[in-house]
Amino acid sequence: MCKWLRRVGSLAFVLGFFGVLFAVVPWYVTVLSDPNVGGPLPLWVRTAVYLLLGGVAVVLVSVALEQRRYRREAVEPGVAAMPEGILLQNTDHVPGRRTAEALGLVRGHTIYAIWLGKDISALVRLLLGGELIEYTEMMGKAREVALQRMLEQAADLGADAVVNVRFMTTSVIGSAAELLAYGTAVTLDPAPA
Repeated sequence: MCKWLRRVGSLAFVLGFFGVLFAVVPWYVTVLSDPNVGGPLPLWVRTAVYLLLGGVAVVLVSVALEQRRYRREAVEPGVAAMPEGILLQNTDHVPGRRTAEALGLVRGHTIYAIWLGKDISALVRLLLGGELIEYTEMMGKAREVALQRMLEQAADLGADAVVNVRFMTTSVIGSAAELLAYGTAVTLDPAPA
């Protein structure tokens, strides 16, 4: 329901934004230049403004409802239990074991952001100095989610290990960051090397 609500809010915002930008603003500029025009705002002007403001409000409410649901579940969205028994190595092999077969690239990614209150708190901390705890927590959660998704892909392939594990981050917008975990899923010979 939250996705549906957010889509409706986003559509209302976009319609209101373009209505205000391309219809209300030119109309208002014309009204300002003609002192004889006055009276209440026309219905179409009020509709465009209400769509703009209402769309923002609906999107904010849907995000708040979604966040409340995730907090209630006490689990991150899209994260199940970590698959057991899959070894992780940042080298190209597992020491003491032979690789039987390379199954291919596995990856997991997420885009994480913190809410505005934490973002402002981090900005204050940036001015005063010290660790930006809010961003440290954000990136830690993002790493766990990305790693979990990569391991799920490896488990689906029947991998015993993931070698050459790497993490990569990219800033997406403002305080949102994408984190990508990737590696090569392999099966191992049962006999030691």
